[in-house]
Amino acid sequence: MKHIISDPGILGGKPVIEGTRLSVEHILGLLARNMSHREIVEAYPVLTVEDVNGVLEYAAKALQNDIVIDVKLASGV
Repeated sequence: MKHIISDPGILGGKPVIEGTRLSVEHILGLLARNMSHREIVEAYPVLTVEDVNGVLEYAAKALQNDIVIDVKLASGV
C-alpha cells in the first residue's frame, strides 16, 4: 500500500496518495458519489484497491481526533 503523504509542493499540502497528485479528499468524494473501488482503479490506473482502502483508513484515523464539526440537522430532528 502506498502511504498518504502531505507535501507543501503538492496540492498545497493536502494529503495525497504517495506518488500521485490524487488527494484523499478527491478519492473520498468519488466514494461518496457511489463509485466502487474497482471503478476508481479503472479511472485512475496508477491506483490499486489497496490505495483506496488506505484512503479510507486515513480518513477513519483522522476522524478519531477530538474535533467535532458542526453539521446542519435535518428538518424535524
